[in-house]
This record gives sequence, C-alpha cells and structure tokens, in this order.
Amino acid sequence: MRETLDEVASQDAYRSEPMPDAPFSWRAVLEIVQALALAVVISVVLNLFIVQVTEVRQRSMEATLLQSDRVLVSKVDYRFNEPRPGDIVVFNPTTDVAIPYVKRVVAVAGETVDLRNGRLFVNGQPREFVGAHGTTLAQAPDVKYPLKVPEGYFFAMGDNREASSDSRSFGPQPDSRIIGKVILRFWPLDRLIFLEW
Repeated sequence: MRETLDEVASQDAYRSEPMPDAPFSWRAVLEIVQALALAVVISVVLNLFIVQVTEVRQRSMEATLLQSDRVLVSKVDYRFNEPRPGDIVVFNPTTDVAIPYVKRVVAVAGETVDLRNGRLFVNGQPREFVGAHGTTLAQAPDVKYPLKVPEGYFFAMGDNREASSDSRSFGPQPDSRIIGKVILRFWPLDRLIFLEW
C-alpha cells in the first residue's frame, strides 16, 4: 500500500531536527561578571560597615565562646550607643598583638574597678556575669586598683579569668579600638546562640 502525501508529511512532523549551536554571547558573560562584581561590592560594604565574621582564637572566653567558634560581629551598635557592661566585644588592644581580642566589657567610663579576694568589684559592689568563672586576680603591677575607667574607655576581661590576658594586664582600652559587638555565635551549628544583651 502506498503512503499518501498526508501520511508522509505527518511522519516528518515528528522527526527531530538537530538544533543549531547557540552563538557565543558576550552579553551573557557581561551579565554574569556584573552580578559577581555586585556581590563582591555588597560583601565588602557589609564587612567594612555593618557586620563581619570573626573566629575566636583564644581560650579566654571559655565556656561562653570556645576557641575556633565563629561569631557574627555588629559594627553599627557603637555608632549610636556606648559599650555597656556585659557586652562581648572584638577590639584591637593597645598592645603589640597581631589578632583582635574577644572579651567582655566589665566596666565603662566613670566606673571604678577593684579586685578583692579573687572577685571583681565595680563601684564597690560585686559584679558577676553568667559564664564568668575562675579567680579574678591582678595581672600587672602598673595597673593599680581601685582604678577609675577614664572617659571614652572600657575595662574588659575574659570569662575564663585564669586564662585571659585582658585589661588587668594592659589597662582600660579606648572605645575607638572596638571593632564591634558580638551578637551571634553561629558555628559550630550545635552551639548556635544569640549573644546580644
């Protein structure tokens, strides 16, 4: 039996023709490059002015923060407010160190710090923080107590008082040395917690 022209045409309609290769598009490449550049710019702006990720490199904040924990640091808090007792901050100390320190603010400008019987006193009253532990002793003979924190300065200590080099060894630190306030511990994931006070 001979196929009719309509049947042949119908069979041809189902045959797949190879598609020609799409021409190379510089426009598509340019759009990808622009998107990547925008992502880099946003990341740099966020890191410079808003937030940054910091790795805890010391044991001085154990067990609140462990060595190798990753934290998110807000850089905007102290543009509008002064540091407060209890804040955990990242700062560049006025000592010859290559890495920023992560410590807790225990006293601020105008407050008087004293160390007695292995305890911290501020303005004559014991000042305790959840997570702080160990005997609180003086560390350097040139940091004398009672010590009044000067205007524009803060006094910081690690929560792990017996394994922390802090304001007890290098004195109060200028507020201007603060990089930011720790607001979140996000790594490892099983220790994720918001730390903002």
